[in-house]
Amino acid sequence: MTAPQPLAFVNARLVDPESGYDGPGGVIVSEGVIADVAKGREFGKLSKGVRVVDCGGAMLAPGLIDLRVKTGEPGAETKETLASAARAAAAGGVTSFVVQPDTDPAVDDPSTVDFLLRRARDIDAARILCAGAATKGLRGEEMAEIGLMREAGCVYVTDADKPIADSKVFQRLLSYAKGFDTILAHRPLDPWLAKGGAATGGEFAARMGLPSISPMAERIMLERDVALLEATGGRLLVDQLTSAQALETLGRAKKKGLRIHASVSINHLCFNELDIGDYRSFAKLTPPLRGEDDRQALIEALADGLIDIVVSAHAPAPAEDKRLPFDQAAPGAVGLETLLPALLGLYHDERLPLIDLIRAVTLAPASLLGLQTGRIAPGAPADLVLCDLDAPIIVDAARLLSKSKNSPFDGRRLQGQVLMTVVDGRVVHRAEG
Repeated sequence: MTAPQPLAFVNARLVDPESGYDGPGGVIVSEGVIADVAKGREFGKLSKGVRVVDCGGAMLAPGLIDLRVKTGEPGAETKETLASAARAAAAGGVTSFVVQPDTDPAVDDPSTVDFLLRRARDIDAARILCAGAATKGLRGEEMAEIGLMREAGCVYVTDADKPIADSKVFQRLLSYAKGFDTILAHRPLDPWLAKGGAATGGEFAARMGLPSISPMAERIMLERDVALLEATGGRLLVDQLTSAQALETLGRAKKKGLRIHASVSINHLCFNELDIGDYRSFAKLTPPLRGEDDRQALIEALADGLIDIVVSAHAPAPAEDKRLPFDQAAPGAVGLETLLPALLGLYHDERLPLIDLIRAVTLAPASLLGLQTGRIAPGAPADLVLCDLDAPIIVDAARLLSKSKNSPFDGRRLQGQVLMTVVDGRVVHRAEG
């Protein structure tokens, strides 16, 4: 592959969470890396052959890194393939994403990790990373080949949506993964309290006649996870916290200095249980949407740094799996294309500074995984997103690039249009017009 044409982004609002800079500037990209950064100044005379991109004051930031993306490959390619997810990612300014291991077959051995990463190398629209299963077959009974999967290239281990109920197995996983400096990501959920539930327990679910899940199911399992983390000294990523009760547990763990991090999905920052409305199955998620008090608590936790990372929780499902009675419909929502504009809503509402929001989807996940991306500095990989922060958009699910169209943002007005996405110095997406 020939080297892409050098690019000079000028007249930009440069947002770099690593240096804490948010102001006027520009970036020169050459041979796949950032060659020069101008903060508060203009570049001198540029070399011939450099293509100049006048940003017109739009935000230029590191490309987004999404730690939680499901595809259907292998086994259910009608939902989503690696290629279609990468195209959707590029349209949303996501330059790297981690695919989950709950496929068919599950990604629970080094050969499957190698298969996925070899397929990913042929896709240039985004950097595709791979999470390995924590237990064989995602059954929560026997450890998967963590060391060999790590050598094959998996970036962390998880059983995705399935909680690991066996405490002995969970303890062994933390201890064993620690030996490979590997993160264990876990969805805190007591499976017995959650069995059969479709919505958050409370007055609203009762009025709707929906089988419910108490938020206590999250807190109880997180209390166990934290106790075992303290006993083993491992590394834990709490996957998609949703409740104020669990935030208290997370706060105590962080004060103790445990190696614990937490993510939240963009859906739980933007919606609450009332968005289910008249049994709107596109708003059926796992974990389910919570009450407004929980949503506000999550925003505050993100602002305080208690929650480190925001994810899209991209989970494609075809229409036939969604257009069913609410308690029978498949959970999940696509989110790669709406992650950035939805997140910017917190900036426009003056809930969080722009640089803190960008940090949660760039530098924070990059630092957790030990990636060189997520920053704007000379020598860093040239993964960038150019975004008009004020451009209004109306989400039209039918026009999303994901193969599945199950978006709870369908018809919602957002602000923030991705104008250009650059991966490894190559322009992989450019807005129409």
